[in-house]
Amino acid sequence: MRVLGIKFVPLILASVAIYSVGALIYGVLFSAQWMALSGYTPELLAGEQWRMALSPVMPVMITIGIGLLIKDRGITTWLSGLKLGAIVGLLFLVAGRLYNYAYGNEPVGLLLLDSAHLMANGMIAGAVLGAMKAAE
Repeated sequence: MRVLGIKFVPLILASVAIYSVGALIYGVLFSAQWMALSGYTPELLAGEQWRMALSPVMPVMITIGIGLLIKDRGITTWLSGLKLGAIVGLLFLVAGRLYNYAYGNEPVGLLLLDSAHLMANGMIAGAVLGAMKAAE
């Protein structure tokens, strides 16, 4: 089975890997730092828990996007996928994230934490999809 010409299983595995890394970063390793940098408290987040239902959508969107690029470029190795993912991570994901920092009022630490996560997203998706020859 394929989604937009990309194998379904690699898309799911890459999406789950991205989601898992995000859960580790924001839910376990840097939860307190993220809350402090974002200005959230448990009380403020209590009414916003419904937003968490959106969290699986983002990894799937990122993985499909990188999968389409991998397909168009004919990438079939994890290293080439990783390189493409790093380019997408920096020049698209982090660049888009910079808008919140440039036009908002947030600390640089939040930008750095989110940017590291977004770079990891691109690189994980690229490496998994490339290694699994998702576009063949």
